[in-house]
Amino acid sequence: MFTETLSCYHRASMKPLKFRPHPWHGLSPGARFPEIVQAYVELTPTDGVKYEIDKISGYLKVDRPQRFSSFCPTLYGFVPRTYCGEQVAACTIAGAPFVDRGDNDPLDICVLTDRPVSRGEILLEARPVGGLRMVERSEADDKIIAVLVEDPTYGEIVDVSQVPRTVIDRLRHYFLTYKTIPGESAATITVDPVYNAMDARAVLNAARADYIAKFTDIEFVADSANDQRNA
Repeated sequence: MFTETLSCYHRASMKPLKFRPHPWHGLSPGARFPEIVQAYVELTPTDGVKYEIDKISGYLKVDRPQRFSSFCPTLYGFVPRTYCGEQVAACTIAGAPFVDRGDNDPLDICVLTDRPVSRGEILLEARPVGGLRMVERSEADDKIIAVLVEDPTYGEIVDVSQVPRTVIDRLRHYFLTYKTIPGESAATITVDPVYNAMDARAVLNAARADYIAKFTDIEFVADSANDQRNA
């Protein structure tokens, strides 16, 4: 698994990197993408602060404190070298509201596990089993639902239809309410429908295509360096 982690390092000699790779641009989405993906975790279910990646430096930063009693029920992060742009928005999800653009961020992923994980800024392998098409003001902000590879409880699940409905409802409730402030008008967010593993893989492939189209120079540099070091 470790040898699949980085886009740019010397696998043969296992030389350590001189610099830390950027979690979005310098890490691999996974050697078996999209069936198995590598995820970078930003947030855990115990975090009372909303963390997210700083897109310039690659360091994890405090986005905002969680103001209310709403905690993400799963590990939460993104798939490296993905981007939610035109092709993600063009993915047809039956029953979903109209979208005309992506949210211009890496593709989010929610990873199910029954093991307590107490910190973020970690890498893991996960199997996508479905997703939520979250939409706000006609903008697609998909949430891939995945299971931790070899997890003792969720590890054998291959499709979201096998996930207990209460688990999905917790995710839906979190994303429907985490931006809502009591006393203010409800946020214009929808998180339906829940889609299956096949649709999740289509969204992941679209997000990879959007990334390649958006970050042509970064993709070329990373892949060239990888090819030269493995020659």
